[in-house]
Amino acid sequence: MAKVIGLLVFTELVYGILRGFYGPIIADIADHLGISDGEFNWFETTQHGMAALMVLAFSRLGDIRGHRQVLIWTTTLTALGSWILVFAPSFTTFLVGYALQGACAVWLPIEIAIIYRRTAGTEHQHRVSRHAAGFLVGAFYISIIVGAVFSGALAGAVPLPVVLSIPAVLATACIVVVRFGIESDDPTAAGAGVDRVGLGLLAASLAAFLTGMVLLNLHGVASPLAWLLILACLVILIPFARYEARQSQPMIDVRLLKIRAQWPVQLAALLFGLAVLGAEIPIATYFRTDPAVVGYGLGVGAGFVSLGIATQVVFIAIGAVTSPFVAGLLGARRAVVAAAFVGALGFSLWLPFHDSPGQALVNLAITGLGSGAVMAAFPVLAASAAPADRTGFATGLTNAAKTIGGTIATAVFAIVLSATGSLEGLTEGYAPLSGYLTVWSTCGTAALLAAFTLMLLPRSAGDDRTAGDQPATTV
Repeated sequence: MAKVIGLLVFTELVYGILRGFYGPIIADIADHLGISDGEFNWFETTQHGMAALMVLAFSRLGDIRGHRQVLIWTTTLTALGSWILVFAPSFTTFLVGYALQGACAVWLPIEIAIIYRRTAGTEHQHRVSRHAAGFLVGAFYISIIVGAVFSGALAGAVPLPVVLSIPAVLATACIVVVRFGIESDDPTAAGAGVDRVGLGLLAASLAAFLTGMVLLNLHGVASPLAWLLILACLVILIPFARYEARQSQPMIDVRLLKIRAQWPVQLAALLFGLAVLGAEIPIATYFRTDPAVVGYGLGVGAGFVSLGIATQVVFIAIGAVTSPFVAGLLGARRAVVAAAFVGALGFSLWLPFHDSPGQALVNLAITGLGSGAVMAAFPVLAASAAPADRTGFATGLTNAAKTIGGTIATAVFAIVLSATGSLEGLTEGYAPLSGYLTVWSTCGTAALLAAFTLMLLPRSAGDDRTAGDQPATTV
């Protein structure tokens, strides 16, 4: 088991490098493609949306075809997307490659499912899974710093295609590691079909939302078509939920969300994704905002921004790695609730304390500590509350919920921070202070709601149980 965990840690190290690699060279990529820096936001939005769909689809396929097989497929897609970025001649080609690269978001839930299934029947299944999840999440966040520092050091020193080839080579190495280092596993839901109708309805709902948010950015809040599309997004979810409830092998098993130990985890994952992913860009832009010009902001350079990111990432890793030990002392439920309150505190501290770099670093440290522990706990809590043939889907749903929350937040916060209601205004001008206060209060509220939601978990959620016990308690 130690060998398998070690190999999976390698894939998470590569995942983290991929996530941190492109940030410092955004300007270089924009110049190479002949686009503005602000247009890079479309790459992030598209990747988030595609990642959410791929996590849901491939997590279910893991139960049907085998988790190790799906890990091979997704590492291959990630490598393909990474190589497309190396040779991309245009905005559209780069967009396709960046979207395909989003398949790496599937890795963590599939890896947790692999570990959880391979320890099935053992006395300490949940404890081993918690520790493994902590190491995987910690490796991911630590390697984000490595990726950012490495690409920043290479930028301008070597040609851009050579720089972009590094993550492509690493992603290709992951294919080899998974293919030859991890043994095949048996599907937990062999013979089940793929719910293409359910996936199509979900994709239509997400596409309607993203298109509506794009129109709000381009034409302002007075655009009737934008609001119709957002309404359509919600309306589509009604037949989607009804259709999925009638299927014996649905893409999204809405019946699973009736389990008392399951639905609070998934709702909290969405809320925390909204807070954590939604706050990334606003915090980075606030760091660079010049107080001498607008009266607020920190006015620091790119180097201090990197320090801030590194501070948060280090504390996220600390929270992830130590969360299993805290869960061992307090119990899994109390530990994750406490971590969620710590994260909420960190976001809320931005409201009164945002006037100095020191205050910002303290806020990021507290936020990171709580967020890391919460994110490491979600997949294990979901797996422990799922039937044996739904573990891959349950763990994947936590990542998809987090990603969907981040997609919603980035789109909404782009409008909140826009001084003119347009993408150009967001890129070229300064966002209003009221916009930042709205972002921080929203993130703090979302994290606080996640903590209260997690308090609804059964007291024994995520703790070691005797072999053969199945979570079946419903609302």
